Amino acid sequence: MHQEKSALPQPTYTIDDLCVTKTVLLNEGDIEQKRREILDYFHKTFSLYESIFECLNGNEAFYARANPLRHPLIFYYGHTSVFFINKLNVAGLINRRIDPTLESMLAVGVDEMSWDDMNDGHYDWPTPEKVKAYRDETRKIVDNFIRHCDFTLPINADSPMWVIMMGIEHERIHLETSGVLIRELPLEHVKPHPLWGRICRENGTAPQNSLLPVDGDHINLGKSKDDALYGWDNEYGEASASIAPFKASKYLVSNQEFLEFVDAGGYGERAFWDKEGWDWVQYRKAKHPVFWIKEGGNYKYRAMLELIDMPWDWPVDINYLEAKAFCNWKSKTSGLNIRMPSEAEWHLLRAKLDTDQPFWNTAPGNINLEHDMSACPVTRHEFKDGFFDIIGNVWQWTETPIDGYDGFEVHPIYDDFSTPTFDGKHNLFKGGSWISTGNYAIKDSRYAFRRHFFQYSGLRYVEGEPLPKPEVNMYETDDIVAQYIEFHYGESHYGVPNFPAACVAIIKDHIDSQSTQRALDIGCATGRSAFELAKSFDHVDAVDFSVRLIEAPTNLQNTGSQRYIIQDEGELVTYKDVRLSDFDRFEDIKDKITFMQGDACNLTDKYKDYDLVFAGNLIDRLYDPAKFLNDIKARINAGGLLVLASPYTWLEEFTPREKWIGGFKANTGESYTTLDGLKDQLAPEFEMLAAHDVPFVIRETARKFQHTSSQLTVWKKQD
Repeated sequence: MHQEKSALPQPTYTIDDLCVTKTVLLNEGDIEQKRREILDYFHKTFSLYESIFECLNGNEAFYARANPLRHPLIFYYGHTSVFFINKLNVAGLINRRIDPTLESMLAVGVDEMSWDDMNDGHYDWPTPEKVKAYRDETRKIVDNFIRHCDFTLPINADSPMWVIMMGIEHERIHLETSGVLIRELPLEHVKPHPLWGRICRENGTAPQNSLLPVDGDHINLGKSKDDALYGWDNEYGEASASIAPFKASKYLVSNQEFLEFVDAGGYGERAFWDKEGWDWVQYRKAKHPVFWIKEGGNYKYRAMLELIDMPWDWPVDINYLEAKAFCNWKSKTSGLNIRMPSEAEWHLLRAKLDTDQPFWNTAPGNINLEHDMSACPVTRHEFKDGFFDIIGNVWQWTETPIDGYDGFEVHPIYDDFSTPTFDGKHNLFKGGSWISTGNYAIKDSRYAFRRHFFQYSGLRYVEGEPLPKPEVNMYETDDIVAQYIEFHYGESHYGVPNFPAACVAIIKDHIDSQSTQRALDIGCATGRSAFELAKSFDHVDAVDFSVRLIEAPTNLQNTGSQRYIIQDEGELVTYKDVRLSDFDRFEDIKDKITFMQGDACNLTDKYKDYDLVFAGNLIDRLYDPAKFLNDIKARINAGGLLVLASPYTWLEEFTPREKWIGGFKANTGESYTTLDGLKDQLAPEFEMLAAHDVPFVIRETARKFQHTSSQLTVWKKQD
């Protein structure tokens, strides 16, 4: 365990000091030199990140909804500092919390199951001043940790300094995502800034694009664990590809080249869009790229902090769906097979550059904040063989859905960085943008977003052979998620019935005379109870805090199966496959369920009018169970049922001690059980109908099981 000491004075930086940084080499130098490098990298990153929020014009801007699919910027302002504290605690490197409420509220980002279903106006967001105070305290703790922790070289994934690098590189990811959200805000919410206002002022007529030949080759992808640079889990492992010769566009697609698609009515022509793309066009009522602003008969261009005359020779900013439609249009009008490159094809282009971010003297492209605080003309940065912008300016979408390479392993401290994206719905983009720094700017970085999301991303197209339909490895490799899948859908052990099914069987005994239109399964985990409830209810909303957990039942809904791996002993595992067809009526009722990420203590207003709410093994894992109980009352119809199941295993890891339900009565010192507390919390609106003990067994390995008893209580809301 790391022992904290007093932090030394923090370094100070000018605006100019913050721009050009290089990610740290982890395999050379001496300990104290490396400590100084990481400390400097941390503080520059922390200050650079804070500087981008200085672009917001007043506190109101922190709460404005830049994008209906993302949290407001107040979330992102605090999210990266919360990440440091949460991960250092998870790793056992510190045992200190700053603000458990913020560390829960600001921990979970947004990657919605549906792009048109997000409303988080319910959150009681903190003030910017409170978040800044939290960030200041985080800076002190991390500074102190870097100065005094014990580590060895080379720094690898098991090193305490790896967790620090993880926090730094995570913050640099959100530097870019926050920059995009600021760009999406109305102009009245932003203001000039001495760093972020230094955009390119050069623009003109775009060049005529053309296709240049690229020789085919056999390439190997993936990096080894002894690589000198920090990497995310999806970068490691092995993959190989034999690539046929193809042609690639000399330039990134410019605003002017994309205008041809817009003027040809591309946004209104269904034939150019796949179903996902066309649904998005209809939802957004899109007629041109989102950062084009039409004024009269002319287009303006929304940079991050200002509206400028359209720079026709800058690269267009589009999402994958728009890029795909453009390629389809280009194929039709040219008679060629035009598409986006695959990940492997992009790497063939990237091989024309023989350096990487930590090693160059000056960035060879518009990347790493070394040139402009915006995109720039597509003709400015030339690379080998006549290609421009092989890296930098804007990201380049690929046709490749992200998946793990052979040998992929999650890092235990950030086990849900990559695997939730291995779903066939997240496509890789490559090459970085002008604001890409740190790991974002290196050759081996692998980032993927849902196809409707906006980043600083554009397009280089290729002419080549059709690509085979991608196959994404859907095996769930996370131990905890796999344990839940096995717990919900796997074998029973020691004669103990399946817990979710047993709970719902008890519930059915109490709903004979109740309305069975709508049910809420809150804390649904991997979803078995939701499927069981859907046999009796017309609709079930199934909500869980963890995206990782609800990916499994969503896969079951969409594909009919879910693969997962359970541990037997040591490195020995068993590969399993659960199918909807294995369970009675599950295939018939699957469409009655909506799975969604949500916080039980901050549910949106849409979760209401339920005839039944089931919270299975949830209340002793909430950061504010009393708030949940008070809030859930109004969401249940008169005469409806609230069913709670819990072993009452209260732990400060999940719930601050002062918020536990039960303990000892004040003044008298008498024992006060959780059930006593529930009666008081739910009175007078609810009457307890029954209480049952429901045992369950969780398999950890082939020879290790947890045997627990949960108390299930049924409460009826008074008419």
